Amino acid sequence: MSLSQTQGTLPVESSKSAVSWGPILGGAFAAVGVTLILLLLGSGVGLTMVSPWSGESSSAATVGVTAAIWLIVVQWLSSALGGYLTGRLRTKWAAIHTEEVFFRDTAHGFISWAVATVFVVGFLASSLTSLASAGASAAGVAVTAAGTAGTAAAASSTSTLPDLSTSYFTDALLRPERVSANASRDDGAAAAEVSRILLNDAAKGEVPESDKSYIANIVAARTGLSETDARARVDTVLKQIDDARVATQAAADKARKAAATTALIGSISLLIGAFISSAAAALGGRQRDDDEDILLTSRGPLV
Repeated sequence: MSLSQTQGTLPVESSKSAVSWGPILGGAFAAVGVTLILLLLGSGVGLTMVSPWSGESSSAATVGVTAAIWLIVVQWLSSALGGYLTGRLRTKWAAIHTEEVFFRDTAHGFISWAVATVFVVGFLASSLTSLASAGASAAGVAVTAAGTAGTAAAASSTSTLPDLSTSYFTDALLRPERVSANASRDDGAAAAEVSRILLNDAAKGEVPESDKSYIANIVAARTGLSETDARARVDTVLKQIDDARVATQAAADKARKAAATTALIGSISLLIGAFISSAAAALGGRQRDDDEDILLTSRGPLV
């Protein structure tokens, strides 16, 4: 084979890139705009489901499920529109195989979806950051005010107060049998000691028998109850503390499962949105080429 024949069979590499950023950015911005419009529409509809009046609002589960479904629909619709516009707005690739055209269209749709997703995520992250900053500022003002009030209260009081996290249970333990007979008595040291015992045992996750007996003796001395009744009251309050701990753990586990489910559904929804955008871009590109072919055929050959 001659050198000229060998050179004639060499492929000709195009100097133009296969990526058309104009249609990609156009489709991405269109998807972002549609997403924001639909999100505002969904927010307005969602606010109609919430009412400050008792019995007139939808349940939290209903509102949450509706919001999740709406977010998925918004993503799919915006992905379809952005991908379709990406495929229709590109120029026709001449002397390119049909399979390569299909691949480029799907790739353009995927890139358009990725750009739109990054823009939306960045916008939402910026909004959440602004809200968090405002909330932190308000919380800082509240903490400062609370600290000032706490300092003033501490200066005017010489008694040791129980910790707020166990004050309710401590009060339940120290309720006297005869309120009128013990109303003038305020032994803050005993209450503070019981509070510290409860805090320590709560950190360990169990209440030793020695602590139960000691607390029961304090309750009996403070309330005038018999040792049996005081021990029964201690067991009742400790059961309430354990139930509260179990309820907190159950709530945390429920939140964990909800977060895991949300992340899983969100990832699947994003994958479906990417597929929809790619398919829509391929459809738009095919329609764009078919329309041009029909137009050229109807006009006849150029002379």
